[in-house]
Amino acid sequence: MKQLRTVVWAMVAMLACFGVQAQAQKEAEPDAVLLVASPGLRDADYQRSVVIVVPVDGDRHIGVIVNRPTRRTLASLFPEHQPSKKVTEPVFFGGPMSRGAVVAVVKSDKDPGKGTVGLTKEMFLAMTVNIVDKVIEDTPNDARYYVGYIVWRPGELRSEIDRKVWNVVNASPDIVFRKDTSNLWEELSRMARAITASVDGPLLDPRLLAGTTPAIAVH
Repeated sequence: MKQLRTVVWAMVAMLACFGVQAQAQKEAEPDAVLLVASPGLRDADYQRSVVIVVPVDGDRHIGVIVNRPTRRTLASLFPEHQPSKKVTEPVFFGGPMSRGAVVAVVKSDKDPGKGTVGLTKEMFLAMTVNIVDKVIEDTPNDARYYVGYIVWRPGELRSEIDRKVWNVVNASPDIVFRKDTSNLWEELSRMARAITASVDGPLLDPRLLAGTTPAIAVH
């Protein structure tokens, strides 16, 4: 498991930088949403993507792309780690940052412990070595595994939403853990258009709307 510990260890420093700790997550209600890429987003990493995202300390945001399965399995990434062979699903591409790091979205009705970020009452983002190890070894198929992730600096996500880079819809385990994600972007894009047509704009978590710095260009 040494290899897994090496690639995941970078996440510990990232969490420490954000000030994200288990106790803080328990005190605040998880409020993740799904970002649905607009048709005009041409960046290869984000085009037609669906991202689960949550606010973290300092008006930053962190998330993973949920509709990009790869051809790799966890066992192929860690062939000497026996518990990884129990995972039946492919590893997903979570984002362009730290592509060598493995994180997991865990489906659970209770907090898996220190080293996780609360997404909703039923989902947690496992990011530290101890938690990812534990999930793989104890409940390997109650999670989905990702290589890489996305981080927004303060104000970046506000600017992107203002420029209509993303549409916003509610997050749920049924969507995030869908077996076949091939048509997920199309389905949620239709849903987002319907929401926008029925109100003045998408319903957003107010904490997603802070700051001004752009990060992704729409062509």
